[in-house]
Amino acid sequence: MSLNLLAPIPAEGLNYLEVVQHAGVVELCVLGLLLGASVASWAIIVRKSMHLRTAQRESVKFLETFWQSRRLDAIFEGAGKTSQSPVSQVFRAGYIELSKLTSQPQGSEAAMAERLGGIENVERALHRAQVAELTHLESTVPFLGTTASAAPFVGLFGTVWGIMNAFSDIYSQGNANLATVAQPISHALIATAVGLFAAIPAVVAYNYFLSKIKVIDSEMQNFSSDFLNIVKRHFFK
Repeated sequence: MSLNLLAPIPAEGLNYLEVVQHAGVVELCVLGLLLGASVASWAIIVRKSMHLRTAQRESVKFLETFWQSRRLDAIFEGAGKTSQSPVSQVFRAGYIELSKLTSQPQGSEAAMAERLGGIENVERALHRAQVAELTHLESTVPFLGTTASAAPFVGLFGTVWGIMNAFSDIYSQGNANLATVAQPISHALIATAVGLFAAIPAVVAYNYFLSKIKVIDSEMQNFSSDFLNIVKRHFFK
């Protein structure tokens, strides 16, 4: 009968319940903060993805309607069907200001001067609407950027704190073999892993959303320029 002294000892996986039970207040706060940031990030990712997809789809639909129609009032009435489109909201703001301008009586020099200065009011209305829509599109996105940049450092802080406590316990017990060192350090490293788990999706989504918002912002800028050219050509001959 022979004994196989070199037979591998089956490794046990991490017991996360045990990790939580042996974690201190600081480690629990770090893990809770990171998990909360991760859940909030995923909620923002899902919501913002749906929002930007709807905004892009309705903007394309509105632009098709705008360039196919010949009457601004008809476009304004139909713009309510694309209320989630930032381009549509920019048009509505410009059209409302243009309606105020064209409703003024013509003929006198004062009225003509006011009308010529009114084009600047239309331009300002378009710009205000564009800024408002851009602010709405970017809402909650900075949270993803903050999570992406801060979560790894928060996780690293939790790991360093856990390692400090582990070595302190080992020193107080006076026993520093591999078995007593490996387990507490592996538990401490969980904080870094959770930090990366929260940061990686956040940074990917942050860059993706910024690229999509940049495209929509360019569409609003181009539409504002085209709308002003149309107004100058047809209302200020």
